[in-house]
Amino acid sequence: MAAPAKVPALLDLTIDNITPNTNRINSQCQDQRLKYLMSRLVTHLHDFARETRLSSDEWMAALNFLVGCGQISNDVRHEFILLSDILGLSLLVDSINHPKPPSSTEGSVLGPFHTHDAPTLPNGSKMASDPEGEPLLCICTVKDTAGRPVAGVKIDIWETDSSGHYDVQHSNREEPSERCVMVSDSEGRFWFTGIKPVSYPIPHDGPVGKLLERLGRHPWRPAHLHFMFEKENWDHLITALYMRGDPYETSDAVFGVKKSLIVDLDKVDAATAKEYDFTEGGHLLKHDFVLTTKEETEKLRDENAVKALAELGLRMKLVDHLPVPELD
Repeated sequence: MAAPAKVPALLDLTIDNITPNTNRINSQCQDQRLKYLMSRLVTHLHDFARETRLSSDEWMAALNFLVGCGQISNDVRHEFILLSDILGLSLLVDSINHPKPPSSTEGSVLGPFHTHDAPTLPNGSKMASDPEGEPLLCICTVKDTAGRPVAGVKIDIWETDSSGHYDVQHSNREEPSERCVMVSDSEGRFWFTGIKPVSYPIPHDGPVGKLLERLGRHPWRPAHLHFMFEKENWDHLITALYMRGDPYETSDAVFGVKKSLIVDLDKVDAATAKEYDFTEGGHLLKHDFVLTTKEETEKLRDENAVKALAELGLRMKLVDHLPVPELD
């Protein structure tokens, strides 16, 4: 029989001391970061229950809500990502972990419909197969903060079809559509043909949709194109470009829109049409993406963390760029 563990003795449990007791029993954790995360989670959850005088019925409704999120999730639908998105948590976490200097491209939300089966296509390819969509020529560059081209960047690109659905939302999906992977050339360029993005609602037939309805919120997202940039030693960038003037530009259900990411569509002139083998007068999107190095981002992230923690009056140190309590 195993020897009894040396655990802190629990005190007579009350509304007031349940929090320190829970943190005391969790304090045996050898992982300092996990111990800190659990301490703050328990503290804030308990304070929330005390502050709101949380009822048993409300508590059970919340637990059943989370069960419902799990039950409706599958390989192509992640209800917990939707929940994180509509609570503003996804954007907050990305902003904390991937801070951007003013000269670089800001991040946005990943969303629940990115896949890992998009085909890698050469520059100039057509990534959309929807015949109802309005063709859109996209001409882009990838540069560093000094304006130098960055070659060899892997770029994931995805969008909805003209009906406002991603390919994985169609039950008869046989292959990827309205998505691809490209690689920036020696001059940091990549270009492709997609379709003009349209507004669409996030899936709202599940628990998250019911929550939005109870909150008096709509489920709509403004028209946009997703982009994700990856290259060794460069900060991982997840972002999107939003079409200016969309009716949901200022009320995105998942808080993804930032002013710097709102773009205008132009018309393809004769010279551009000839150069890129595209229809003159068609839709044109031109954009320069600016990446930061991993070192630049980590330095800024650390600076922001130290400043924020000091303002909160917390005595902390950074381990692998993450705060843990500073012990005497």
